[in-house]
Amino acid sequence: MSDFTKSRFTLSRRALMSGAAATLATPGLLRAQSGDAFPASEPAIREKIPVQRNVSSFQQQRWQDHFETLGVGCLLADIESRALHYWGGDGESYFLFPSSVPMSEELTRRGYSKIVRKREEPSWTPTANMRERDPTLPRRIEGGVPGNPLGTRAMYLDWPAYLVHGTHDTRKIGRQSSSGCIGLYNQHVEKLYPMVKIGTQVRLL
Repeated sequence: MSDFTKSRFTLSRRALMSGAAATLATPGLLRAQSGDAFPASEPAIREKIPVQRNVSSFQQQRWQDHFETLGVGCLLADIESRALHYWGGDGESYFLFPSSVPMSEELTRRGYSKIVRKREEPSWTPTANMRERDPTLPRRIEGGVPGNPLGTRAMYLDWPAYLVHGTHDTRKIGRQSSSGCIGLYNQHVEKLYPMVKIGTQVRLL
């Protein structure tokens, strides 16, 4: 293939991908796009394989398929596609974010919950089970510290030790990398945090 042909192929492929992303984008909908949702390159983490980095991996969903009422809002954590969906109580807002999910089925809890509290710059205290799996873990990390696994924002479920939170380690997003929580890029959790109200319904699917 000549250099000219290769150049045309590259441009055509880029145009095709751009067109697909534009077609899938809708008002009020945040889609996973390179440069924002996923870094272009990153080192391996825990030898976990990331999900395919393609906007078509994330399918728009309807809150009516998962909740009886919209209430003050709904969150759906789709563990299979590793994506978090949010519907606002206004009936119009809808956002879709790539997420991290639990490392194993043993650590995965599925079902219905709700948001019971929220924290900016949360501190982190590993559970006894976490420390049993990894005795080197500290007993506590204060909020605002770069190594804090909860990132810049945390929203707590009514299940003990289960949260939706940010992460400073961007390698975790799109992977089975948590001990049960749903993790987001810090810039995404900071966008979501002010919209999510106490009492927001949550489903882990």
